[in-house]
Amino acid sequence: QVQLVESGGGLVQAGGALRLSCAASGRPFSIYTMGWFRQGPGKEREFVAAIRWSGGRTYYADSVKGRFTISRDNAKNTMYLQMSSLKPEDTAVYYCAAGRGVVVTTLGEYNYWGQGTQVTVSS
Repeated sequence: QVQLVESGGGLVQAGGALRLSCAASGRPFSIYTMGWFRQGPGKEREFVAAIRWSGGRTYYADSVKGRFTISRDNAKNTMYLQMSSLKPEDTAVYYCAAGRGVVVTTLGEYNYWGQGTQVTVSS
């Protein structure tokens, strides 16, 4: 089992920045991919970004490419999402996910989920 705990959400003005963190505990060595998803009001949960735990290859949704940066610290078993140039449409609950799947954009490929952290971007 792997436990994931997100932190770093909050309220920010449009154009601002936030950094989300996701700490993994339990058996994090079993993880192949970690990712961030988000779910806005009245919307389905959508892929934001992902990173391969070994090697560090990164993937981004088109809507955040160039504005968000995903990274990880293997020694701390922690993943980060640096968000900049935030827009009101980025408002959502952001979820950390981890798993052994290959297709990084698909929810079903992730075995473990955090509880979510709220990000609100005001205009």
